[in-house]
This record gives sequence, structure tokens and C-alpha cells, in this order.
Amino acid sequence: MLNGIVPILRIFDEDKAKEFYLEYLGFRLDWEHRFEPDLPLYMQVSLDSIQLHLSGHHGDCTPGAALRIETDALDPLCEELNQKKYKHSRPGITDTPWNLREMTVIDPFGNRIVFYEPNAE
Repeated sequence: MLNGIVPILRIFDEDKAKEFYLEYLGFRLDWEHRFEPDLPLYMQVSLDSIQLHLSGHHGDCTPGAALRIETDALDPLCEELNQKKYKHSRPGITDTPWNLREMTVIDPFGNRIVFYEPNAE
């Protein structure tokens, strides 16, 4: 039986990753791990039921990944993010031909996160 999935996203700068995922998107830091003090960081962040692993290890994954997160509160999320005045992102909502509403944010490492909800029309 399968019970879920936890994507791993590549990061290159710990401070920028924390600024984006914790301060801007509102995830919480669950834990951090390093094999040694001078080795790359591996951490888990979560928001509601979503868990992400962020890795500075080059062998874990490739930068520029894309993932989709379903929400039932796209408008409030978009408004909240734009109120934060994050200098690298001012997302908007798009109605797609496949009857979804989507908002895309791109992290400092080229990973694309698409928040989406069904179009009410």
C-alpha cells in the first residue's frame, strides 16, 4: 500500500531557501540534517499536509523541477503572497483551458511550484 509522496528539490543557498520556503511561502522547518558541519544541508519543510525535502546534495536531484500542489484557497494564498512584497515574485492566477485555476511561483533555484484549484465555472 502506498501512503504518500515527498518530493526532493535541489537548493544551492540555505539562506535563500529558508527565506523563500519559510518566510515567503509559509512552510515550517521540520528538521535539518548534515553528515558533517561543512557538508550540504538536507531539510524537511511542511505546510498543512504537504512535505518537501530540500537538498544541497548534488546527487539527490536536478535543479529546475516542477511540482503541483492542489489547494481549495487559491485566491487567499495569492493575496497573502503578494502582500509579503517578496522582491523576486508577484504571482497571479491564470484560468487554464483544462478548467483549472493556477498560480506559479519559482524558487531561487529554478524549481517551479504550481498551486491549483478546479475552476468553479
